[in-house]
Formats: sequence, C-alpha cells, structure tokens
Amino acid sequence: MLIECKNDKEKVAMGLLSYLPDFKNLANLKDEIRLNKNSKEFRLFLYRDHNPNFVGVIGTQWDEQFIVIRYISLAPDYRKKKYEEQAICELAAGNPQKKITTVPEYVYLMKYLKQK
Repeated sequence: MLIECKNDKEKVAMGLLSYLPDFKNLANLKDEIRLNKNSKEFRLFLYRDHNPNFVGVIGTQWDEQFIVIRYISLAPDYRKKKYEEQAICELAAGNPQKKITTVPEYVYLMKYLKQK
C-alpha cells in the first residue's frame, strides 16, 4: 500500500532513502527531505507490505499531465520485481488521470505498467 509521506514518517523515509548511493551523504538526504516537504511538485510515497511495515519509498515529481518517478528504494529483503511492480502499479492506479514516466536510470520500471 502506498501512502504519501508526511512529517511524522520523515525518519522512516530517510532510512529507506539512505539505501540509495545519492543519499548516503546526510546533507543530500536532508536536502531531499526538505525538497519534498516544501513542494507540491515533489512528493515522497512510502510503500507498506501486507504487514504494517514500511519497506520502500518512491520519489516523484508532478505536473498537470505527468508523474515522473525519480527513484525507488526498497529495504534489502524486498528488492524483488514483485514489490517494485506492486508499488509502481499502485501509484498508477491511484492516479489514472496522469501519465507515469521515469528518469532514465529507472526506465525499466515502465515494463510493469505495460503488462497491465
């Protein structure tokens, strides 16, 4: 299940983001959290598995027609195709009026949407 990241879940998001190389640096990580907190254009979504555990985070950028997936980070035990696919498909299903796209390094995620 995807939920938009709010202030009370910031530390969870920071922990999940820290798995990505770009966010190993604490300054970069704090800048990313600040960007998502202070903008309607940039949004973070936490992904929860069938248990009440947060196991992933998706960083997005929004405009009138598109949602751009900037990155996805999953906890080590959840780095499987099925979890990526579920998270991306939930994002698309929850926003049928928008077209989903990605930054170049995550273009492989688009195959999950084409299968549906």
